[in-house]
Amino acid sequence: MVAKANTMQTKDNKKGSLYMVATPIGNLQDITLRAIATLKKVDTILCEDTRVTSKLLQHYDIDIPTMSYHHHSSDDKKLQILKMLQEGSSLALVTDAGTPGISDPGNELVDFLLQADASIQVIPIPGPSSLTTALSASGFRADKFVFIGFMPKKKKTKLLAFLKETKYTFVFFESPYRVVKTFEGMVRDFGDRNIFVARELTKLHEETYRGNLADVTALLKGKKIKGEVVVVVNGI
Repeated sequence: MVAKANTMQTKDNKKGSLYMVATPIGNLQDITLRAIATLKKVDTILCEDTRVTSKLLQHYDIDIPTMSYHHHSSDDKKLQILKMLQEGSSLALVTDAGTPGISDPGNELVDFLLQADASIQVIPIPGPSSLTTALSASGFRADKFVFIGFMPKKKKTKLLAFLKETKYTFVFFESPYRVVKTFEGMVRDFGDRNIFVARELTKLHEETYRGNLADVTALLKGKKIKGEVVVVVNGI
C-alpha cells in the first residue's frame, strides 16, 4: 500500500470532511470549545445512539440533524456516508461517550472510507477518554501500557498469560456484573499486583478503589456494582 498524506482540506477540494469528535464520558461540562463549535457547523452528526447524543446536543443548543452509525450498521450505511462526504457534506462522528474509535466501530468506518477514497479528510477533535482518565488517576506507571478494550467473557487464559508476560501496566473495561469474578481469576494468575478500579468516572456516583488484587476483590464482594467500570493493573 502506498502511503498518502492526509493534508488539511483546501477550497479546491469540494469533498466534505469527517470530524472524529470526543464527547463527555459523564459530566457534560467535559467537552472542548472546539468540539462544540465543530458539532454546530457540520451538516450531519453520526451517532452511536441518537437518543444518547440528543441529550448532549440539547444541553448545548445544537440543532444539527443526526444519523445512527453503530456496530450493527450495514455496508449500505457506510456507502451512504461515503457518498455524503464525496458530495461535499461535512460530518461529525461521536460515540455515546468519550473518543470515537476506541471501543466502538468508528475505526472501522474510517478505514472503510479511506480505503474507498484516500482524499477524504478525517480530522480528530480530541477530548475525554475513560482510558486516559483512569490512567491519570491511578498513580501507576503509564509511559508504556497495554489496552485490551473489554475483557472477553470466555477464553481469557491466553490473554491473561500474555498480559502477565508483558509486565506492563494494562487497562481494560469490564461489565459490573462480571468484575468480581474476573478479579477472582486474576488473583490466581497475578498474585498481589496492585490495581485501580474506577466506576462511573466523572458522573455523580463516581467511585474509585486502589490496592492489591485480593484486597480490592474482597472489598467489592457483596457490593451491588453498577455502571461503567475501568480497571488499571499496575505493571512490574
